[in-house]
Parts: sequence; C-alpha cells; structure tokens
Amino acid sequence: MMARAREVKRLAIKIGSNVLARKDGTLDITRMSALVDQVAELSHQGMEVILISSGAVASGRSEIQANKRLDPVSARQLYSAVGQAKLINRYYELFREHGMACGQILTTKESFGSRTHYLNQKHCMEVMLENGVIPIVNENDTISVTELMFTDNDELSGLIATMMGADVLIILSNIDGIYDGDPTDPGSSVIREIEPGKTDLSEYIQVSRSSFGRGGMLTKCHIAQKVADEGIEVIIANGKRDEILPRLLESGNDTLCTRFIPSERPVSNVKKWIAHSEDFAKGTIHIDKGAEQALTSPKATSVLLVGVTRVEGDFEKDDIVRIVNEVGERIGVGCAAYNAEEARERIGRRDQRPIIHYDYLYLD
Repeated sequence: MMARAREVKRLAIKIGSNVLARKDGTLDITRMSALVDQVAELSHQGMEVILISSGAVASGRSEIQANKRLDPVSARQLYSAVGQAKLINRYYELFREHGMACGQILTTKESFGSRTHYLNQKHCMEVMLENGVIPIVNENDTISVTELMFTDNDELSGLIATMMGADVLIILSNIDGIYDGDPTDPGSSVIREIEPGKTDLSEYIQVSRSSFGRGGMLTKCHIAQKVADEGIEVIIANGKRDEILPRLLESGNDTLCTRFIPSERPVSNVKKWIAHSEDFAKGTIHIDKGAEQALTSPKATSVLLVGVTRVEGDFEKDDIVRIVNEVGERIGVGCAAYNAEEARERIGRRDQRPIIHYDYLYLD
C-alpha cells in the first residue's frame, strides 16, 4: 500500500512520449500499467487526477508501415490517427482493472483561443471528474499541423492545469529534473527548487529534443515557470522511476526532482486564460510612457484610451490583443472592450471606458 499523499485535491499529470515509448517506438506496457496503478491509488485516496498523455504518434509508428515515404505532416496525421485509438484503448483496459472509467479529450490550440470553447472544455472535464472519470487529454494531431500545433504536450499540460485549477502539475519525462549543467556530466546535479521569478535558466538547459517528443527541457522550464507564477506548483521528474507519483506527493519526501515553487499572488481564472492566449492575439495596442508607468505601478490600473497611441490589427470586441510600449516591447495581453475600428476612433480620448479593463488584463 502506498503512503498517504500530502493534501492535494486536484492533480494534473503530463506523461511524455519517452516515458511511454520504448526505443523502437512500441508502447512500454509495463511502464504504462505501473503509472495507471499509481494514478488509481491516488484517485482512491480522494484525489482528482487529469492525465495529459503523449504517445499516440509513437504508438502509431510502431503499428503501421506506410506504403510510401510520407512528408512530416502526413506521417504525423497517419500515425496519430492509428496510435491514438491504440493508446486510449490500452488506458481503458488498464483503468478498468481498477474498476475505474477514463475518457478521451482531444483538443487543438484553437480551442483555447475562444473563451466559449475554453469554458466548454473545462465544463466537460469538470463533469467527468464529478463522476469519477479520469480525463485523458491529448492534442488532436490529425488536424493540428504547423502553426496550429502546441509547442508540445508540455504547453498543453500547462493550459490544462491552469484551466482546471490544479494544485500541482507533474511533468514526467525521462530525466530527473532541471540540471545545473550538462546532464551527462558527472559534476552536474539536479536543481531541486526554483523560486518564483527565477531568472532565465537557459544557460543550464540542453536544447536537444527527445527521440519521440517535440519539445525539450527548455520548453518544460518555460512552461513550468509560467504555471508556477500563476499559483500552481510544478514538478519535473523521471517517469521511469518506480512509484514516482506517490513518492513525489508524500509529505517530507526528498525524491529527486525539480520543484517550481508557486507564486502566492492570486490570479483569477480569466487572467489565467488570458496569460496563455498570446498566440491568439488579433491585434496590438501601442501605449505611451505615461500609460506604461501607470500599468506597472502597484495600483491596479486598466488600459485607458487616453494613453493609446496606435491600434494595429482587425479585431472584434472580446478578442485577445497585445499591449506594447513606445519601443515595441510587449508588456502584457488583454481582452479588448472595443473592436479595432471603434478603438481607432477613440484613440487619445478621455472619459471613455477602458479599452482593456484591469479584470481582463495580464501583465508580463
């Protein structure tokens, strides 16, 4: 029996391709089964668990031989279509052994760009959790190509963790955490904790990518820092280690991993959505020095039209827009209260409602 996990009500777990796939691309059923056993035990302890699982493309690659040489997009679509069915079926069978149900959520980056679609996804997963069903989330690789793709499932896991209000996000890879040097150097060691607002760690992190995944440790670090800044603890750990999940969650346990300490500043759910929506920005709001100083002061401030100098893009009311200063540096993103034409007509005017209200503004 596992030791009792510390108090965590809702947990998001991202399982990387290199955890689930062997070197030849076939699914590592033994490892997958062990992780499901751990998730089931955490669930039986009363924890709500959401899985963000890679492995579909790697699984499909081992299942089918293409009749001819495929370009990267076609190969990804083919292998993911076959592999996703294989992957979710395996999860279904493994969870059923524990008397549990799981459900498949396939999403795309565009689904996070609309507040309505965003809330629909959230509602679906809330209903699943309320009824004891484990959501298993993956990108819909059959239709997500080129600019429509997430950087990788690390980015997706960050979006899911913030959307669902997780207490902890665990990112499982095939490495023990963030190293203070080259992981292959015996003199390097894992950075055990990273405080909120930590400076750039790219000098320590290898930019090479894993065999089956699209991302690397640098991506994981950037996502982890952003999620931790929004108040969610993030743990990067080795998913191939035995009993890794309960060990990470045991009170006082010193399991080898990197923990990103969450910020204590509260962030609303709307602001969390906006924070991850820069890729969906439909326009840019340029502001003067005075407006920038007002926004970066300790006092809560909206973006007022009197401080706007230029409006770029063709956006509608409630679309996401970037905010940049006089030298073109991005200082935040927000939800527009006007469409682009209305905003241009009101540039520099006083006594107008804010173009971006504070409640719908996220500053970098």
